[in-house]
Amino acid sequence: MSFTVTFDQITKSFGPVQVLHGVSFELEPGRVYGLLGENGAGKSTLMKILAGYEQRSGGRLLLAGREVHFTGPRDAESAGIAMIHQEFALAEDLTIMQNVFLGHEKRKGPWLDDAAMRAETALVLEDVGLRAHPDTPVRRLIVAEKQLVEIAKALQRQARLLVMDEPTATLTPGETERLFALMARLKARGVTIIYISHKLDEVERVTDEIVVMRDGRFVARDQTAKVSRQQMASLMIGRDLADLYPRRDPLPDGPPLFRVAGLNVPGWARDIGFEVDPGEILGFAGLVGAGRTELFEGLLGLRPATVQRVEIAGHPVRIRNPREAADLGLTYLSEDRKGKGLHVDFPLRQNLTLMALRQYCRPWLRPGAEQKALRSAVDAFGIRTGSLQIKASSLSGGNQQKLALARMLHPNPKVIVLDEPTRGVDVGAKRDIYFLIQRLAREGRAVIVVSSELMELLGICHRIVVMRGGAQQATLPVDSQLSEEVLIRHATGTH
Repeated sequence: MSFTVTFDQITKSFGPVQVLHGVSFELEPGRVYGLLGENGAGKSTLMKILAGYEQRSGGRLLLAGREVHFTGPRDAESAGIAMIHQEFALAEDLTIMQNVFLGHEKRKGPWLDDAAMRAETALVLEDVGLRAHPDTPVRRLIVAEKQLVEIAKALQRQARLLVMDEPTATLTPGETERLFALMARLKARGVTIIYISHKLDEVERVTDEIVVMRDGRFVARDQTAKVSRQQMASLMIGRDLADLYPRRDPLPDGPPLFRVAGLNVPGWARDIGFEVDPGEILGFAGLVGAGRTELFEGLLGLRPATVQRVEIAGHPVRIRNPREAADLGLTYLSEDRKGKGLHVDFPLRQNLTLMALRQYCRPWLRPGAEQKALRSAVDAFGIRTGSLQIKASSLSGGNQQKLALARMLHPNPKVIVLDEPTRGVDVGAKRDIYFLIQRLAREGRAVIVVSSELMELLGICHRIVVMRGGAQQATLPVDSQLSEEVLIRHATGTH
């Protein structure tokens, strides 16, 4: 039986807010579809309806031409549909086998049939390429292995359609390649894959077709080979993205604003030295494990490190912790914005502290002026929200990142380190963040951007430091000769 999936005029409302507006398109079996759209476009809601996590408000969902109504995820799984979330749904203290069969245990009379489940688990682990014993506790696995367990669960339950939400967000390049190889094998067996990702280079590489959504509506569908990344981005946000990156400003003359010499982070970085001029955006590139994040964590006292000399505005400084760094004019935005950049369970007002708000109004807030100052701060950073009282966790990824940027800008730092500033945000929010970074540099600050996206570094930086295995390989000016290929050769040691 053909496993064609049809969305027919699907609508969804949460109370008075309608988030899906008559979405219609069809998916053929054995193809990989890239589902594209900005945060808030309705992708996740539509996929949750498909996988049984949400109920549609209107329209029809058809499998092989027959309308279906899923009462929950287990109902969808029994029909051959599985969704692998960015946050894995695994029981960490159970074994791989117990996770694979959780809620679907095999029995021999009144007892669990561990032998049969262990044997079947071994088969699906071999199928997905995970070399681990079925009795291994999940908590001992790395992220990439946990993802393979999620896929093994789906295959054991005879999934014929897999929804993969940002599957490479935390994978190394090698792990990503292995995942792509597994996707190719599944596709060859007739499994349909819906691939959700903000990484358009991956979408371009692994999908057969793209489906674009915007503002809860179906916008376009086409063969991937016929659509450039630039066109994908333009379809997602509804306007031309020829100006995705701001025009690079020339560097002003003047002595370096920030200088580091002889920085060592045991096990991660050795003898690192660099300097950043006022108004300069300096990038740090390298593969996962190159030591970029650990380097700056060591510099700020978040992990053991030694350094010969650190200067801010020509003055030697000693940094023992992030609070001291902030007092000296150096601030750091972690790649983990939810864990370290924001209080996600607090509303905007608590995240944008009184000190931050004072940047957007007169030096001393008069009674009753705080709300106006808060709105000014939100507007200045392009944070899109219908309410100033909602929790930070309710914002999209891009708006959370903008909030984290606004929050870190007190007390008026001279040097700003941004670690993966656009990870997990859509292309429209990326553009906003790039222009915010440029604005910070234009104010005369020294800005350092650590990023795994090489095109991002090429688009916004003046120079790029390339690291490999904890060592500084090269510091390269960004000009017409510098490309992704050149950066990769330095990062892999093949230059």
